Amino acid sequence: MEIVTGIHQMDGVNGNCYILVRDGLTVIDTGLPAGSGKKILSYFRNTMYREPAEIKSIIITHFHMDHIGGVATLIDASPGAKVAIGTADAGYVSGQIALPVYPGFRGFLLRIANKIMNPGVFPLDILLKDGDRIEDLLCVHIPGHTPGSIGLYDERTKTFFCGDILRYDGVSLAEGPALFTMDIKGSHQSIRKIATLDFEVLLPGHGVPLRDGASEKVREFAATLPADG
Repeated sequence: MEIVTGIHQMDGVNGNCYILVRDGLTVIDTGLPAGSGKKILSYFRNTMYREPAEIKSIIITHFHMDHIGGVATLIDASPGAKVAIGTADAGYVSGQIALPVYPGFRGFLLRIANKIMNPGVFPLDILLKDGDRIEDLLCVHIPGHTPGSIGLYDERTKTFFCGDILRYDGVSLAEGPALFTMDIKGSHQSIRKIATLDFEVLLPGHGVPLRDGASEKVREFAATLPADG
């Protein structure tokens, strides 16, 4: 559904996939493997009445499986599309850096899932750094959840895409799950960084949009975090 003029949110891929309609189409995050890419393509054709060949960029907010799963399918349908990711996360996708081992039973299940679900092979065309611009979006490096986590600030609509560093359930803000956050202190610092921006709508990787004065609500939430860095 279109949640802000020119910005669609697509559910049903075990995470939020966002599609921007500008000069062509930009996809932000792509859900899990095993069907997410096909669902996104179906949304293009049957809901937006657009063609996959119009995809210009696929931007990944961080390397986790539930954000990269549909990339290979989208690239197959639109070979000209460029894939972008935060510089410090690129090695996890390419296999040059070993995936982190998370503790506990949930961590065990995740390791099994990573072996079973294959996101496929795809190129990383653009490595984003803090302050870079892509498709009229400002890249904001927000490490913590992963080393290369990025947010994307759309000044045109005053919208901020925050990946998994923050979540909103319709009632309250929360940090991304601690179990899968690689650097809690770094995450807190990044949330404080987000709180310095001026935006009206926060679009998280999971949960629902936070609308109307979102940056003020993030500032209030940031003020409750431990003073640990």
